[in-house]
Amino acid sequence: MRYVYTFLILLFVAVVAIFAIQNLRLVTLNFLALHVTMPLSLLIVGIYLLGLVSGGALVALIKRWIRGASR
Repeated sequence: MRYVYTFLILLFVAVVAIFAIQNLRLVTLNFLALHVTMPLSLLIVGIYLLGLVSGGALVALIKRWIRGASR
């Protein structure tokens, strides 16, 4: 089973590396007075991480509301 996990981790790393290499085009992000130029792959990973954090916080908040309402 350890070999399967190792293979899956290596496969995931390879897919992420290929994605990053194929999306090196620079994009400019404008928000209010902020202008940031970064590779497209870095922008997508950053947006994914923000969604991961905010989604986890939202799920925790909803669980807390449900626990509070059921008391």
